[in-house]
Amino acid sequence: MPAITIRQAQATDAAMVQEMLDEAARWVDAMGVVMWEAGELVPGRVDEEIAAGLFFIADVDNDPAGVVRFQLDDRLFWPDLTQDDSAFIHRLVVRRRYKGLGVSTALMEWAVSRARTMGKSYLRLDTDASRPKLRELYERFGFEFHSFRQVGAYYVARYQYRLTNQG
Repeated sequence: MPAITIRQAQATDAAMVQEMLDEAARWVDAMGVVMWEAGELVPGRVDEEIAAGLFFIADVDNDPAGVVRFQLDDRLFWPDLTQDDSAFIHRLVVRRRYKGLGVSTALMEWAVSRARTMGKSYLRLDTDASRPKLRELYERFGFEFHSFRQVGAYYVARYQYRLTNQG
C-alpha cells in the first residue's frame, strides 16, 4: 500500500480541491445520480471553507488523492441533535485513479482520530440514501445507520460512528 498522509488544505490548494470535488460530481452525475445541487460547488465557496479550516487532503506519495470536509456542527442535516458531542464529515471524495488504495479509509480513520482527540462522542455523516455501494463502504468501516432524513432536495441516510463506550 502506498504511503497516505493527511494534511489541512491551504489557500494554495483551493483550485485542486475544487477540481477533486468537480471530478467526483461529474463521475456520479454520469451514473445518473445528482451528487450535489447546482450552486454547492460555485467558485469561491471552497476557498471560504478552506480559509475556515474545514478541508483536509489525503496525499498518496505526496500527490493529492482525496479530500474531506471536517466540521464541528451540522444543523442542516442533523438539526435534531445536540451538536456539542459530535463532529461531522462531508464531501469525502477520492480521485478515480486512486480508487481502491485505501484513501477513503485513511480519511475516515483520520476523522475518527481527530474527533476522538477533541473529546467528541460521535463522528457523523450523511449520504444519498439511494447509493448502496457508498452506504456499504461506511458500514464496513464501522458507521452505524442512524436514520433517514429529507433535507431539501436530498433524501439522505444518516450514519454515526461511536467514539466512546458510553451510552
